[in-house]
Amino acid sequence: MTTIGIIGAGRIGSNVARAAIAAGYDVVLSNSRGPATLGSLIEDLGDRASAAAPADAAERGDLILIAVPLGRIDQIPAEQLEGKVVMDANNYYPQRDGRIASLDDDTRTTSQLLQDLVPSARVVKTFNNIYAHEIPADASPAGTANRRALPIAGDDRAAKDAVTAFLDAIGFDAVDVGPLAESWRVERDTPAYGKRTTRAELEAILPTVERVKQV
Repeated sequence: MTTIGIIGAGRIGSNVARAAIAAGYDVVLSNSRGPATLGSLIEDLGDRASAAAPADAAERGDLILIAVPLGRIDQIPAEQLEGKVVMDANNYYPQRDGRIASLDDDTRTTSQLLQDLVPSARVVKTFNNIYAHEIPADASPAGTANRRALPIAGDDRAAKDAVTAFLDAIGFDAVDVGPLAESWRVERDTPAYGKRTTRAELEAILPTVERVKQV
């Protein structure tokens, strides 16, 4: 069974962990404060969860989730992420992250910034348009009527297939937005952000999205 390495054990990271464990995955969680600070969360999650330093979580994970604030992605263990499939859950909040010129002028997307830090990683955007508590709450088996769909974006077909399979296993359909350069279509302030959509609804929304200025 695939092990999910999670870098950033906040709301998104911990709820992806809950959903993954419910689907039978092992998870390794990490944060910037050290494994000792994750004891209560690990106890709550049960035997399939363990805590580690970020580099160890990246090393041990077959599939990695980056769920740290965008302003701190330069602190990720880039060496240990080389060649890995890396799920990026980030959004840009200038009031939290500071101004980032390449995002303000639309020359890059948040996921491209992560890709730039680890060129050999296979980055896939996902989990950025769903509220954290909805990740375990909205999961449903494949074939369920009106099953929720989550967008993905990436430049590597095999990596997108791996993430699609993971999303399906934890209870969601996946809708491919395209390459990382198109991932802005489901980021903050777009119609798909935070909206519960089925596959058909999300596919209908995407062509209508216009790029918005980040403020």
